[in-house]
Amino acid sequence: MTGRLLRCGVATAALALLAPVAGCSSQGPDDTVGAPTAVDVGALVHLPSAGDVDPSQPFTVTAEPGSRLTDVTLSSADGRTVAGRLAADQHSWQAAGGLRAGTRYTVKVTADDGKGGRGETSGTFGTLTPTDQITAQLGPDSSGSGIYGVGQPLTVQLSEAVKEPGARQEIEKSLKVVSEPAVSGAWYWVDDKNLHFRPQEYWPAGARIKLSYDRPGAKVSDGRYVGEPGSRSFRIGDRVEAVVDAAAHQLTYRRNGQVVTTIPVTTGKPGFSTRNGIKVVLGQESLVRMNGETIGIATGSKEAYDLEVHWATRVTWSGEYVHAAPWSVGSQGVENVSHGCTGMSTDNAKWFFDQTRVGDIVQVVNSLGAQMEPFGNGFGDWNIAWDSWVKHSALGQPVSTAGPLETSALTDGPSPEI
Repeated sequence: MTGRLLRCGVATAALALLAPVAGCSSQGPDDTVGAPTAVDVGALVHLPSAGDVDPSQPFTVTAEPGSRLTDVTLSSADGRTVAGRLAADQHSWQAAGGLRAGTRYTVKVTADDGKGGRGETSGTFGTLTPTDQITAQLGPDSSGSGIYGVGQPLTVQLSEAVKEPGARQEIEKSLKVVSEPAVSGAWYWVDDKNLHFRPQEYWPAGARIKLSYDRPGAKVSDGRYVGEPGSRSFRIGDRVEAVVDAAAHQLTYRRNGQVVTTIPVTTGKPGFSTRNGIKVVLGQESLVRMNGETIGIATGSKEAYDLEVHWATRVTWSGEYVHAAPWSVGSQGVENVSHGCTGMSTDNAKWFFDQTRVGDIVQVVNSLGAQMEPFGNGFGDWNIAWDSWVKHSALGQPVSTAGPLETSALTDGPSPEI
């Protein structure tokens, strides 16, 4: 591994004589009985030498036998303090987590020489800047209201491929999901650069969630380290589930388990049958132009179309929507005549649009179409059985999302009105 070496010097300084505790005494003001003597403890405390420090290794301060550490403060150049723990015998102190790569630190130590003397020493040092740092793009993104539906998976896109099982485990250890209420969830490696996280069941309505990539400097594999940290915080709205029964030509809309309404619809006709399975709302467009050429229909053929479509709620990247279809109102609730989308009247589509958000569930049943793809054409994550999902985690087991959550970092806002 090559890296920029950050040089440093270690400085020592004796403490000023500590003042004795005031009290009744027949002695004069020069009486210092019981007060520690100021001594130079630089030789008794082992700090990093001038040079580079590997951020992936534990950072430890130790004291010579017979002496003890009484206080250790480690902070980065930007003023952030690194938490740590003093051993029970006070002969060593270790940072609680890894140091950041390419960062300068100052460590201040107060020590006792075991002979009634006490002093302070300090030093500055730098950590290596690895040439190969793996960064992560976290999702969902921070645009919009910060409120998502119960089906929204967490996504991570790495800056480079990670293939080795051990390296993948280090990446998963660097990703932390905290939620209130806590759930059991797991990571799934979609490919060498992309991971998804979901609970065993849908997210609880109203849950607050924080995803963090925050183990900078941790070693992933030889020469590769965890890069800059990042986080995403958001909230889950109501549990909204829309079930489209292609055989009954009806959409049933539920909020928090209660049926709110049913809507007559039309889905894909033979040859263009709508995909079965659970889909997640990807986005919404009040007006979108739809052209048959985008799904392989030749211009001028009997199936060709080029339309401006209102109140379109997208569920696949390839162009499947729930949208207004005023041209097929006569068939809605009766037969399937679309090219794969779920069509409804303009008024019903506007209502559905207003009552739905990114991350909500749209499930299609009883269609003649194929099953929704797990990945690549949207979020088909919920179509994978939980046991199979967990097997695609590098750690091979679920994780709990229990932990402290900074509520101030979470976006809040109203749910749509019914």
